Amino acid sequence: MKVIIGLGNPGKQYENTRHNIGFMAIDRIIKKYNLDEKTKFQALLSEANIKGEKVIFFKPQTFMNLSGNSIIEIVNFYKLNPTEDIIVVYDDMDLPLGQLRVKDKGSSGGHNGIKSIISHLGENFIRIKCGIGKKKTDAVEHVLGKFSQTEQKELNEMLDEIVDCIEAIITVQNLTQVMQIYNKKKIITC
Repeated sequence: MKVIIGLGNPGKQYENTRHNIGFMAIDRIIKKYNLDEKTKFQALLSEANIKGEKVIFFKPQTFMNLSGNSIIEIVNFYKLNPTEDIIVVYDDMDLPLGQLRVKDKGSSGGHNGIKSIISHLGENFIRIKCGIGKKKTDAVEHVLGKFSQTEQKELNEMLDEIVDCIEAIITVQNLTQVMQIYNKKKIITC
């Protein structure tokens, strides 16, 4: 079983903000597989069977900085091994918009949602870091800001790529191979 966790903040005021890229990715895959959501473990979740693997798509509703509180509930309930069974999708300001980075462990990099998860699970879980770019504005203002009209095309392409990456992790089951495909540097055109 795999649990794909998209990080974000619940509520209308946070919809389509950069910090909610994890929620957007989960919504995209839920739509692709035509899944229903239910509330459990302080989260919205959907279940699917992908290539014989039970997969739960999970959006914590505890707000970003307390994401670990929700995630530890599902980990304990299903007796999951975070190293193998958990995949977290979240925003990263240090990557250019549209760039993905797949990792199997690491620090929080200053991301409060990841800090919360690490406090409950440790550092060994799969991450899909999604580039939202860095602006010269305040970091909080940037991550809680919405994507501009000019960023929409790149955002949609990135969401499609995240879905493909999630499916590859589930079906290929060779993380090194998936990393070689998705960790390529994005060419910035100006």
